[in-house]
Amino acid sequence: MATEAAAPALDEAKIGEFVHQVLGEMGATLNAALVVIGDKLGLYEAMAEAGPLGPGDLAQRTGTSERYVREWLNAQAAGGYVEYDPAEKTYTLPPEHAFVLSNENSPYFMAGAFELMAGSVRDEPKIREAFRSGAGVGWHEHDHGVFDGCERFFRPGYAANLVSSWIPALDGVEEKLKGGAIVADVGCGHGASTILMAEAYPNSHFIGFDYHEDSIRQARARAEAAGLADRVVFDVASAAEFNGHVFDLVTTFDCLHDMGDPVGAAKHVRQQLESDGTWLIVEPFAGDSVEENLNPVGRVYYAASTLLCTPASLSQEVGLALGAQAGEARLRDVVTAGGFGRFRRAAETPFNLILEARP
Repeated sequence: MATEAAAPALDEAKIGEFVHQVLGEMGATLNAALVVIGDKLGLYEAMAEAGPLGPGDLAQRTGTSERYVREWLNAQAAGGYVEYDPAEKTYTLPPEHAFVLSNENSPYFMAGAFELMAGSVRDEPKIREAFRSGAGVGWHEHDHGVFDGCERFFRPGYAANLVSSWIPALDGVEEKLKGGAIVADVGCGHGASTILMAEAYPNSHFIGFDYHEDSIRQARARAEAAGLADRVVFDVASAAEFNGHVFDLVTTFDCLHDMGDPVGAAKHVRQQLESDGTWLIVEPFAGDSVEENLNPVGRVYYAASTLLCTPASLSQEVGLALGAQAGEARLRDVVTAGGFGRFRRAAETPFNLILEARP
């Protein structure tokens, strides 16, 4: 007669360590909403370079309620986001933290990332149901905070690197852009990457494409506000449908892995390129194996991929679902299957792989 195996003995110390870890996670989860509040209400901005402030001072500066502000400040102090002086009962936002939380021009600005994450969490019921059904959830179906937060998360990295290092790392592309080129920015969202390139290369013309109509409306308004409407056009089109020119450069920023049929998209990019054209592919940084990505950056990207990227791909035809941590080897397979003969890593950052594909 078979006997049941004895349950393994539990390591009490290990349980305690994990409970401590979970408590930290609980605070971090709630703090995401508090960071969005601090960002949207200008609390961080008001504290930047202001020195020590009491709750009343900060409330007066921001037109908010002192009682809410006091509680918010205590939560920020407990999380190490602000510093508390118990003798003076004041709170200070260190300049290094202000550089991350209040300065949108900083390459390390992260408040937008919390807006993206909070929006993603609000869509949890949709994603939970998709787990059961296996169906996708389209990008357009998400909370609006996902769209704004995504741009604000990625834009600082693009502003810091795109013109200064990524484009110069491509073979002959910078010279073409300076002389006058036609560029397609596919999956452009609100147009941050398109506008950055247009501002840097006044002799070139740019067309941003995205299937999401609301994003295209926002991008058009931003191009108009930047005084670039004569050289920047935004159209509603998917990666498999964009056209209108034969392009010198096609760019895809952090979106190839979201596509249902990235191989089909690669084939279409190849058809739309000049014979000596270039495809700039910017994707989330990842190694080629799971174990290489079990780190803080990989954790963020795997979580975002579960809530956003994989559902987006599964909502489309083919539904390859590369995921945000596809890695260079899988991306190479996609690109070469699309008809490109040359593929290389041109540059990298802690958050992105910068890949160059040519016919």
